[in-house]
Amino acid sequence: MSLCKERLVHEEKRQAVLSKSNGGTAKKSKAVCGVCSRMYRDPKILPCLHTFCADCIRQLEPFSVRRVNGERRSPEDDTHGRSSGSTILCPECDSEVDLPPSGVDGLTTDHLALDEVFAETLLVDCRVLCDLCSDSDAGKRCEVCCVNLCDFCSQAHRRQKRTSSHSVQSLQELKSQGRLTRPVLCSLHPGQELRLFCEPCDLTVCLECAATFHRDHHCSSAHEVISHHGDRIRDLVVRSLRPRLARLEDSMRRVDTSQEVLQTRTDTLAGEIRAFARNYANAVEAHCCSLLRSLEDLRLQRRNQLHLQKAQLQQALVDVRGGVDFAERLLTCGSDAEILSAKGVTMRRLMNLVESGFDPHPTTIAHDNASSICFLPQESAGEVQGFPVVGVIHAKTVDPSKCTIQGEGVERGREGQRGEFTLVCRDSSGEQMGRGGDPVLVSIVHKERKGCSVEAAVVDKGDGSYGVSYTPAEAGFYSVWVCVKAQHVQGSPFVLNVKRKFRRHRGIFHCCSFCSSGGAKEARCGCTGTMPGGFQGCGHGHKGHPGKPHWSCCGSVVEASECILHNLGSVSPRGHLRTVEL
Repeated sequence: MSLCKERLVHEEKRQAVLSKSNGGTAKKSKAVCGVCSRMYRDPKILPCLHTFCADCIRQLEPFSVRRVNGERRSPEDDTHGRSSGSTILCPECDSEVDLPPSGVDGLTTDHLALDEVFAETLLVDCRVLCDLCSDSDAGKRCEVCCVNLCDFCSQAHRRQKRTSSHSVQSLQELKSQGRLTRPVLCSLHPGQELRLFCEPCDLTVCLECAATFHRDHHCSSAHEVISHHGDRIRDLVVRSLRPRLARLEDSMRRVDTSQEVLQTRTDTLAGEIRAFARNYANAVEAHCCSLLRSLEDLRLQRRNQLHLQKAQLQQALVDVRGGVDFAERLLTCGSDAEILSAKGVTMRRLMNLVESGFDPHPTTIAHDNASSICFLPQESAGEVQGFPVVGVIHAKTVDPSKCTIQGEGVERGREGQRGEFTLVCRDSSGEQMGRGGDPVLVSIVHKERKGCSVEAAVVDKGDGSYGVSYTPAEAGFYSVWVCVKAQHVQGSPFVLNVKRKFRRHRGIFHCCSFCSSGGAKEARCGCTGTMPGGFQGCGHGHKGHPGKPHWSCCGSVVEASECILHNLGSVSPRGHLRTVEL
């Protein structure tokens, strides 16, 4: 048998033994690829923090093709079937992930997965061949070269000058350790361990790389910078993702409970309907079937809504749990170099989860006890086959798209003054609900100043209507969100125009000489000033243009309806002008 075939048979035996040791499910092992169900070969980390063999990633069909350097690329442009600008779907979480410009080879290598592969190999009770001669069983392993050696090759390895200082351990000792500790070696300088971290390049490097390619860069020891970068990953997990994971799990439990209660409720109602229908003849039996069909439709409708919520929560839960598990395993099991090597892709994924991940507020995941579905046995249901029947299914559910807003307070307001409007909740047929208890959310935020918001008070009136009141502190345009069950009502978001608070003018008022003189253009004001803007009447019965603004000689503009001088009797007959101080 040739050497290649012998090693292939050995690999197949190892896979079979590994699958048997895992209870027939090799996918549960951290050393097994989820696509090919074999031990990892050149494992690569996708941006969603899931690991697969490099060849398995290359075989995935592209989800979309991006433009690279202003030029559209297609899968045929790449010899490996992976365009430098392609996007694929992760086989684990179905997330859209972008491949780097260099393709699959540019993805970060999962050194933890390589550790798991070798650890599984040691734990499986089968032969481990020497990686140099492939003829004898390996009993030792070089920690620097990461090769398994037989006794003869081990002695030769120690005699060579270049490898005489390498650490060679017994495979039995490695088995007893429980976890393999292996160095991360430089791909450009074989045998050189990645001990330094280049800050400008954000890259782990070896001593030779630091002396050549990164000679002018600031390179620090991995032991010196691991605490800073490790703490950043740990902070994201502990402060943001761990609490969100707990909220997602709690929301998932609520949805599961709602599904169980919904099923129990519909089953109970179905029993009541059947018991009621058995007392009637054929017409009543037909009516019974009709009621059951209506109930089933309602159950399916509610179930589909819950399924949709659950699907969103499941996806968010998988994303966050995957990120948390990977980050915690990296921080717990990874060496300094391993953490730094995977730091970039890990931080990008965790930041993406923190900033744009699905994080529903607990109040939006309402506990649905299906109380809106009820059976009314005494209500008339019309006639079936010529017989009057009773009993209907009542399932009035609020439809946010049918809900309406009453009152001008949702569109106009005054600075510092209380504004009000009313939300009327309606069902799908447009009828008012007749009961309260629906989750209503009102948000009022300034359109230009995002940090400026107005607190809104919502009062449930118990008849399907809700009173909303607010007091804006600043003038301007606001965006008013009115949501029921986390969905916008009809017309939402609204634009609220808050005008400045009216302030009455104080000081000396001059009535225009044109009005006081009865329309004499040659008249002059008693303050010896001239009237700007031409001659316009204030609208108090004198010649001029009623309703026009009242222009005084001092330059102030007063609306005709606010001309105080005439009301106070401060304007004398023709030509005799007066002033008044307020």
